[in-house]
Amino acid sequence: MKNKPLTRADPFKIKRKRDLIESAEDYTELIQDLIRNKGEARVCDLAKHLGVSHVTVIRTLSRLELEGYLKNQTRGPIFLTKKGDKLAHQSKKKHETLLKFLLKLGVSQATAENDVEGIEHHISQETLSKISEYLQQS
Repeated sequence: MKNKPLTRADPFKIKRKRDLIESAEDYTELIQDLIRNKGEARVCDLAKHLGVSHVTVIRTLSRLELEGYLKNQTRGPIFLTKKGDKLAHQSKKKHETLLKFLLKLGVSQATAENDVEGIEHHISQETLSKISEYLQQS
């Protein structure tokens, strides 16, 4: 079966999908952390930690709820679904692996933490697996 040729809109569709996945990873990971540390996650907490407006958080949560990652009650706490909890766990593991790797390379803690935020969304599973193997061997 031949691959369908790309249309002019296809790269933009792919980018929007990647952006949604990045948001889902960041939000679910933060929600999981807030629930573990504070007992709950609320819109105001997310806005503060992410440095965005309440409106931005509410819009993003609505999209993530439609995708099945969370349940959001108006003016209430935010809960992760099984799908959201799984994504948060995977994101956290990826984050920790990459942070450990950068620190092992001698990157400063502050720089490593900053760099991981960008790298974690663009690294392939193959590369992440190789980094994990390397860390286990050393």
